Amino acid sequence: MENYRKGIASANDKDALISEINKALGVSEPAGSPHIIESLGKRYKRQSDAAVKVRDRVNKVAKHGLPDAWAGSTGAKAGEVVAAAGRDADQMGEAFYEVGICLMSFADQLKDAKKRDKDGRDELNHALYILDDEDGTWDNWFDDEASEQVLRKAQRVANEGIISMLQGAIMADESARHAAREMNKHASEARAGRMSTNELSDADKLALADTGAAGGPRELNEILSSTDLQRSGQRMEQMNAKDRAEFEKMLADSKTPQERAYLTKSLAAGYDMDAIQEFQGKIHGKDPQWLQEHLTPVVTGKESREDLGVDESGANLNRADVDFKGQKWIQGGDGREGTCVASSTVTARAMVDPIYALELTGGKSGQESDPDAFRERLVAEQHRVHQEGPGGKNWGGMSIENQDKVADKEISPHTGTDYELTTVNSPDDRRDVLTDIEQSVADGKPVPIDVNGKSAHALVIVGQEGDMLQVYNPWGTTTWVSEDDFINGHMGKASTGALPNVYAVHVPR
Repeated sequence: MENYRKGIASANDKDALISEINKALGVSEPAGSPHIIESLGKRYKRQSDAAVKVRDRVNKVAKHGLPDAWAGSTGAKAGEVVAAAGRDADQMGEAFYEVGICLMSFADQLKDAKKRDKDGRDELNHALYILDDEDGTWDNWFDDEASEQVLRKAQRVANEGIISMLQGAIMADESARHAAREMNKHASEARAGRMSTNELSDADKLALADTGAAGGPRELNEILSSTDLQRSGQRMEQMNAKDRAEFEKMLADSKTPQERAYLTKSLAAGYDMDAIQEFQGKIHGKDPQWLQEHLTPVVTGKESREDLGVDESGANLNRADVDFKGQKWIQGGDGREGTCVASSTVTARAMVDPIYALELTGGKSGQESDPDAFRERLVAEQHRVHQEGPGGKNWGGMSIENQDKVADKEISPHTGTDYELTTVNSPDDRRDVLTDIEQSVADGKPVPIDVNGKSAHALVIVGQEGDMLQVYNPWGTTTWVSEDDFINGHMGKASTGALPNVYAVHVPR
């Protein structure tokens, strides 16, 4: 559409202008029915009321209490399940309401987009009429001043028309992206249903999906992503009877909901029963805080998204350290090496693979809590992945092609999804890939990206809330940036102002 606008503006004769106008008229109008979308939005809003009633009934049960003697098949106590059910119903009601509002807003914007498109087409057809002579043909056109004036008048009218069509197309596209982002986000939060196995009760699935890591709000730090729940359910269905019974016993013997969730996450990460049993022996009976410190590198705080401005380098002031006992998950152990690709890959894998995370934090025994020993293991692992790339000499840099290979080798086996390198050289390119990024991180799949400016650097997108993206920087921090920052070259907020532009994205496919 933008090319047709330029073509109309630069047309120097009648035939060229007619050709560009007809090309523009050949573009399809914005797709979709505002009426149907609005009806769906109203229906979702009505369903939110039903979910609120369910929540109130569940909370009434919770208030009166249930005996802890009742438990799910994997040891989820009555109190856990009822509390989880109440939160789930509350979240469901909120999701239905927000999706309803989102769809109704989308319907309004699509209606406006279609009107702009129609008005633009009317203008383009009027421009063709201006160019037409009384006989309905263009055969009597002369190269004189009067004809030139008619041409320029038609060109002005056509330009107004194509701009109106372009505005309609942009409005339809942006509103559709916004609706898709919100729908994908809420769909990913309907997580208990992803665990499609008959081997666990619905109560157990609900309790597992609801369990959060210590150190932050539960709803921002669920241990099991929707991908984890789906993969663990599939793995349980594929187990033989002996392994399934042993795994269910491990879950039932767990001392905390967090222990059960991390065991389930290890199953989702692709490990066999021998590895999971060894893992259980290392974490059994540990309190939630210990489990979080050793198994979940990134914890999201309640106020982490607040905009506190930027420092003198152009980086966000609101940054959260990613550390183990004070030692950051940072490239080279102190930020001096150029192993940003390897380091971001190591941390991304640790986020989806709790057995791997424990090897780094707890050592061979899984019981260590020494930050210096952790640093040695972390740097050694960063070096291993850097050489696997391979990266550059003296621990400096790695090509984006080799980065894609190490992501496939280190992260993909534990999420079930390969990575695809996508270069993004313009705001439109970044906008096009944004929905895939947001869907991936909502599903629990980290998305490596590369930024440049005065130099180049690797980051990982690890979270998404609304129009904000959570970014891990292998300098040992996380922060939040907006979609606009990502699209329009303001990614220096995640590291330094000297690195503003995203130029490559490794998308899980």
